[in-house]
Amino acid sequence: MNKQTIGQKLRAYRRRPGSLILMLLVMLSAVATFAVLLFLIAYILIKGLPHLTPDLFALKYTSENASLMPALLNTIGMTALSLVIAVPLGIFAAIFLVEYAKRGNKFVEIIRLTTETLSGIPSIVYGLFGLLFFVTTLGWGYSLLAGAFTLAIMILPLIIRTTEEALKSVPDSFREGSFGLGAGKLRTVFCVVLPSAVPGILAGVILAVGRIVGETAALIYTAGTVPAVPKSVMGSGRTLAVHMYNLSSEGLYMDQAYATAVVLLVLVVGINCLSGYIAKKITKGNGNGEN
Repeated sequence: MNKQTIGQKLRAYRRRPGSLILMLLVMLSAVATFAVLLFLIAYILIKGLPHLTPDLFALKYTSENASLMPALLNTIGMTALSLVIAVPLGIFAAIFLVEYAKRGNKFVEIIRLTTETLSGIPSIVYGLFGLLFFVTTLGWGYSLLAGAFTLAIMILPLIIRTTEEALKSVPDSFREGSFGLGAGKLRTVFCVVLPSAVPGILAGVILAVGRIVGETAALIYTAGTVPAVPKSVMGSGRTLAVHMYNLSSEGLYMDQAYATAVVLLVLVVGINCLSGYIAKKITKGNGNGEN
């Protein structure tokens, strides 16, 4: 930035001092947010890294080792099962809302109002619903399946809204070009529009994964807190977040709780990096196909 540009900006700020104040507030907010993030990460790593011992990764949990391995395996399984249930439903619902439903349709407005309402419900309410419906009424008991269906309902509004916005961001020229080449509606949606919206859809999936991995209240009432890997999806088991909550609430395994937080942090960062890598690969593949 040269002196002339700096002088022009200073003169503009003198004429409008409110712009300078807003710019300073925005910069201060960005710095504060970044500082809080760094502080949290550093605090978790400093507290947890010294206590990452081989005993924590034993296949079987005991009162002596407080192993997190069963909870880690349950977390991966719970995440995969919840996404398998919620992602197809969310994507198909968003495709209907954007590509097939008529604009101004009252039914579409009701669906959007419902999804926005569902996204604002506290997780403890979802947990009580899962307890009453999946655990008690359907007779599934405390199980991974009951927890996965409860979490799927929780993340469904998020996936619908992010997929909907991703589909809307695809230019209409893509659709018009596909129709001009003789492709039908279904082929246009799944071969042209949907691949172009993949980065936005994956962003929603990443947010959903973050909510699944960090959820405790809903899972305590549906999946249970058994510190073991169940033999099937109808068995009870705890996730990493529930495991960390139980260790900290007991007050006897605080060091292991901090170590679990480190593993949880690494897991979330790893999933985010993997999703970003997949999104780039898909985007490059679409670009090569178009060329």
